[in-house]
Formats: sequence, C-alpha cells, structure tokens
Amino acid sequence: MIVKVAVAQMNSIVGDLAGNARLILDFAAQAVAEDADILVTPECSLVGYPPEDLLLRSAFLVQTELALQSLAQQLARWPDLHVLVGHPHAQGELRFNAVSRLHGGEIKQTYFKQSLPNDAVFDEKRYFSSAQEAQVFDVKGCRFGINICEDTWHDDAPRLARAAGAQVLLAPNASPFHANKLDLRIDVMRKHVCELGMSLV
Repeated sequence: MIVKVAVAQMNSIVGDLAGNARLILDFAAQAVAEDADILVTPECSLVGYPPEDLLLRSAFLVQTELALQSLAQQLARWPDLHVLVGHPHAQGELRFNAVSRLHGGEIKQTYFKQSLPNDAVFDEKRYFSSAQEAQVFDVKGCRFGINICEDTWHDDAPRLARAAGAQVLLAPNASPFHANKLDLRIDVMRKHVCELGMSLV
C-alpha cells in the first residue's frame, strides 16, 4: 500500500492566525488534488515561528487553541487527509511547542517537542517546557512518528518514536536560513535513518 506525504513549505506570518490558517487550507486543497494522505506543515505553522513574547500572552494562547479547533473543523471537508499543524499549546502553567494531527474534523493527537534549542537565534527554553512522550499514528498500515526540528538533532526523541513502533519519522521544522548547514543537516538525519531503520520526511 502506498502512502503519499505532502510537505507544505509555507511562509507563516507571526501572529496572523487567520492568514496562516488560510494558507494551511490552501495547501490542504493542493495535497488532496495530488491524492496525498498526509500533509505536513512547518513547526508553529499556525502562529509563525518564532512567536517569542506573544507566548507570554494568555489571550494569544486561547486564540491559538480556538483557531486550531476551527481549522480542524474546516479540514473535515477532506475526511481522508491527515494534517500535521504546528502551534504552541498551553497546559496549565506550562507551554509546549506542539504539533497536532487534524483528521475527520477533530484534533486527534498532539505531540510536544522534546529538545528545545537555546543558542544562536533560539531561546525556546524561555518560553516552552519539554516533554518525553512519543506520538505515533497509522495510515494505510504504515506507522508514522512525529519529531519537531531540534528533536531530530539528538538521539532520544527519534529512538522513542522508533520504540513506539514508528516506521517513518515526520519532522516538521522552521529553522532560519543558515549558510552551509544543509550538508550537516543531511548527515545528522542520515544517521537516524541508518541506525534506527526509519525513513524520514
């Protein structure tokens, strides 16, 4: 059985929840037109990356949750498409850098980023908490795991996904441009693919 994965390389605007949701819907329509089963959007695609101090506003987090729920309902028009959407997630006093799987009009599951970068242009530890739980889902008999960006630069999160049964690792990210870093990224990703026996998107 073939599973077709579409990748949305989109330019989210920080704070533009409605505009970013429209972009995701546009990419979903394109994915369906190409007979895709899964659409992967970037890290924090719903809010833009990095959202920085917007994350300190509780009203922004509430609006993000409402926008995510609305997006899930709108995506119900394509009942066979699984859409991974990046967003911040509030849980009590904690905030997480998250990716949710939207399917059939619902938020089916939410994965929390495990490794938080805190160097160069990144200061995620200021805003986010980390988690240590794998999330895996099945499409047409193939098991997909989720990691977010920095997760794939370390061993723990990919290993947890593999241990949970993942055969393919989906790794949405929103890294800024970094000169001469492409080869390094490919080398690191190749290491996980070879050592763990997973394909990676």
